[in-house]
Amino acid sequence: MKYENSKSVILIFLILVSIILTWNLWTYQPNFDMMESSDDYVAEVTLKEKQELQEIITPDLVLFHHNGQHYGTTNAVELDKMMDEIRKWSFYDVENYSDNVENIKELVHGNGNAEIVFPADVPIEIYRSVLKFEEKRIPAFNFNRIIINVENSEKGNGIVYFVSSDYQKVYMSHISPGLLNEFNRNFFKNAVEYQAYFAFDASEQRTIFIPDGKLEMMEYKYLPVVLNSEAFKEALFSDPSFVQRGTISQVEEYSDVSSKMTVDSNTNMLLYINPNAESNYVENSYDLLMRSIDFINGHGGWTDPYRYVAKDEKRKSVKFRLYSTDGYPVFNESGMSEIQEVWGRNEITKYVRPNIALELPLTTEMAKVTVPSGSEALEFLKSRRSFKPELLDQLVLGYRMTRAQDVNKLILLEPSWFYRYNQEWGQITKEDLGGILHGLE
Repeated sequence: MKYENSKSVILIFLILVSIILTWNLWTYQPNFDMMESSDDYVAEVTLKEKQELQEIITPDLVLFHHNGQHYGTTNAVELDKMMDEIRKWSFYDVENYSDNVENIKELVHGNGNAEIVFPADVPIEIYRSVLKFEEKRIPAFNFNRIIINVENSEKGNGIVYFVSSDYQKVYMSHISPGLLNEFNRNFFKNAVEYQAYFAFDASEQRTIFIPDGKLEMMEYKYLPVVLNSEAFKEALFSDPSFVQRGTISQVEEYSDVSSKMTVDSNTNMLLYINPNAESNYVENSYDLLMRSIDFINGHGGWTDPYRYVAKDEKRKSVKFRLYSTDGYPVFNESGMSEIQEVWGRNEITKYVRPNIALELPLTTEMAKVTVPSGSEALEFLKSRRSFKPELLDQLVLGYRMTRAQDVNKLILLEPSWFYRYNQEWGQITKEDLGGILHGLE
């Protein structure tokens, strides 16, 4: 009898447990937290902060054509002040003015003009997010100069031209006379306080303006910071978990089934290639440049003050160059001062850049030096037997980047003259004025 009672108790207990488990199963709801931000789960790979468009696409020279003389500056602080003011303007009545211009050189460099020069052509569709236009729709065009006609500031609405010297196109717009008068007071009337420039007529279509007289520049030394190769791997490959890593003679190699990245510690260069990307790219210059900027912003690749300096729509490539803190371009034979991208239809096919950043300046090693005058540099070029003035595009001051052969591998920035001749950059050093030129790629 006791045995039968025990069996009944156990059976009832099991039935109750079964009922409780079944009830819990039916009413169970998983306690998942809401995924409000994917950053809590998958961290975005960024080397540095993203940059605003006006920090990447920015002029590197302003010229004032004042009372028959020419003055200008490349100083980054001064240019930022000017552009800060111009970004507050409202432009209106934008129209193609090319057919009304008999001589673009006279229009651009005419007396009473402020000439703001960009390193390369800029699609206005991109710069609409920097400048303010009253009309929702304006013509599509490229420009590499903004010409502010200050001389007529008291004769009605102000005139501002957007000029592409490469394509010989001119677009005219207007601003209120009050804005033009303010620009005149703040900048143009003080033109004589800036560096004097002289004009060199390279061809019927082009005049080059060169700093006049002896100039002083700073020499810099930096202790370079090596960037994290693993961070680039995470940013560049579609699925980093499938990437294989190897090292050969101080060269790191990362690869998956379709892409490869090499990081060379000897040259401090990173190369990423994706040969399987479709090559029949059909987008316009706006898409090419915007995609290139977005790509670097996507992984915080602006590790130093880089600026947009060139695009090639045929080769689908865009180039950004390092600039010094005082606004001079930096050059290096191995490309260590440049970021270059080449695009396919939907993917990047080639990405070349340095794997170092100049974060640690050695202030005690800085020194002020005097560089040869612009007229000396020009005379040197003109003295070359094969020199053709019509092939000379630019003659500018800048820095040559070299790497010291010491334990710390310090990066040196040395002032020099640089020239763009027949679409390629070359250098004239102080010693070269009595010797040969060093060509740069």
